[in-house]
Amino acid sequence: MRTRMDRLRVVKYVLSLEDQPGGPDLTESPRVAASTGGVWQNSAGKSGAAVSRRIEGLAQGGAGSASAERSGGGASGEGDPPRRQRPGRLQDRPAPTTASGRLVSLDAFRGFIMTMLAAGGFGVLAFSKIDGKSPVWRAYDSDFWKQLAFHFDHPAWGSIFSNWMVSFWDLIQPAFMFMVGVSMPFSYARREARGHGWLRRAGHALGRSVVLTLMGVCLASIGKERTNWIFPNVLCQIGLGYFFAWLLLNRRVAVQFAALAVILIGYWGWFRMNPPPGDYDFSAVHATKENGEVFEGTMAPWSKNGNAAFFFDQWLLPQLRTEKPPEAAAEAPVQASLPAGVRIRFAPWRLVVLPTAQEPSLQPATVADEPATGREQPKPAPVLEDTPPVPADYESDGPGDSAPVTNPGAGPASPAAPAEATEPYADAAAVPQCAEPSWYRQWFFSNTAAYEVNRGGYTTLNFVPSIGTTLLGIICGQLLFSAQRGAGEKLGLLLVLAAGCFVLGVAAHLTVCPIVKRIWTPSWVLFSGGYVIAMLAVFYLLFDILPLRLLAFPLVVVGTNSILIYLLAQTVSGWVREQLVRVHFSGFIEQVFGPKALDPQWYGPITLPTATFAVYWLFLLWLYRQKIFLRI
Repeated sequence: MRTRMDRLRVVKYVLSLEDQPGGPDLTESPRVAASTGGVWQNSAGKSGAAVSRRIEGLAQGGAGSASAERSGGGASGEGDPPRRQRPGRLQDRPAPTTASGRLVSLDAFRGFIMTMLAAGGFGVLAFSKIDGKSPVWRAYDSDFWKQLAFHFDHPAWGSIFSNWMVSFWDLIQPAFMFMVGVSMPFSYARREARGHGWLRRAGHALGRSVVLTLMGVCLASIGKERTNWIFPNVLCQIGLGYFFAWLLLNRRVAVQFAALAVILIGYWGWFRMNPPPGDYDFSAVHATKENGEVFEGTMAPWSKNGNAAFFFDQWLLPQLRTEKPPEAAAEAPVQASLPAGVRIRFAPWRLVVLPTAQEPSLQPATVADEPATGREQPKPAPVLEDTPPVPADYESDGPGDSAPVTNPGAGPASPAAPAEATEPYADAAAVPQCAEPSWYRQWFFSNTAAYEVNRGGYTTLNFVPSIGTTLLGIICGQLLFSAQRGAGEKLGLLLVLAAGCFVLGVAAHLTVCPIVKRIWTPSWVLFSGGYVIAMLAVFYLLFDILPLRLLAFPLVVVGTNSILIYLLAQTVSGWVREQLVRVHFSGFIEQVFGPKALDPQWYGPITLPTATFAVYWLFLLWLYRQKIFLRI
């Protein structure tokens, strides 16, 4: 009986260890371990010798080994093991503290940027554009709102004003890409702690890069008939450079700064050595000097749609679509000159006109083919479709025969048509024959719309210098992740790095390279880097040094699901605004905020985007409480 009770006590104690870090692996029978004196190992592979000693001590009825186990190798080290907390309780959910292992300032910073983006700047720009005759400007200062609206729109081309100012809206994308870099040391440290090897982590980084790029392409294809393979979207830019930035993670800081210098100087040199031609027509690519989009002298290589990255897109992007065959365009003038009921198609060698049922008087006519001489190649020509059956006595020498050959016994051949009958089709003979698109083009690149120049001047290769922006984030993330420096020292280093980047960016702008966000010039990497590092320093001071973490909670709700709210803002904002806010909440809004709250000539431009964002935030709050986060 005593032995049986001892065994029950052993089993109960072993089961209680499941709640502790380093507890035993219960897939092995405790009875077998107790009887054989086997050594336990927990699920993490750590030694369970202390558990074995406890089991042996209980089996022998002694208490000394139990106390030795608690003092030597117990999981908790003192007293009874902690009780397991019920899932779903408040303490199990992520909170705006460092207890969950997350950097509160980073989540808050990310949440702030995504809040401004998802809310559309809370309608400040649209409000400033209300007609000047509106009565709203009798109550508010129009000039003030226009000056404020400057920070909620992208400038036409140049991104620096008064040698230090920048539009806040221009900082949205670099801040997002910078935060991607800041989060890398934390994210991959957790993966390494889970036992993920280098190859597995590299595979995850590469997969994330591909997924982000494809998500950006999908967003660019909204409203299109086929996949629109263009890459100016922020997700595409992050995805294209993500894996390359990851390869520099956890390198020495000197190596990372050297890589940053190579990227920026190399990209600058490539632009500098490929200026636009002297007679380049900027007006044909939507660029004008009046808007400051065309530079002169040594700055000319960074003009809008006249730079090296633009010329690269002119080569690459048309390859990612299947142009329509030229038949349709070439048929038009010829088809218009044909009688009703006659339709043409283009085929090699020559034009043949045959009679139709509607035109019995039109006789077959041919145009003799001239043999190719020298470098000349045979030219394709249109051939009629829906023609009457070919006579049984017709013989052909192939696609280049000059005239139908008839049976001599059947009578004289039909006379040739007058020369003027073929004149309207002379131009059609120059139309080339188009081959059928290959299978992969039909599957993936079936967009037949002609490639159009990006009117904003954005280019695919912006991702190359933006790797530098992400790399600055990695350097700052490694600094914040380090346990060897105090919080004050980290804050001071962030401010020093911000000032250094800012000064170098302005100096580069004044000497060798203009600051242009739309083509992500190297000077822009440094200039915008100074701003976003300073912004991170402010958030770090407020929410990780000062006791203000509770104030970060509304931003953390957004920051922990940043990808999701970005996708919502890019896809369903119009539906949420018109079908939810206007239809279901307009009465409530007007009752609380007055009848002018939704008036487009009063507060409507501000109220609608704000209410739309409120819907998003409540949805994200529910996801936060359920611990549901979109991860890639």
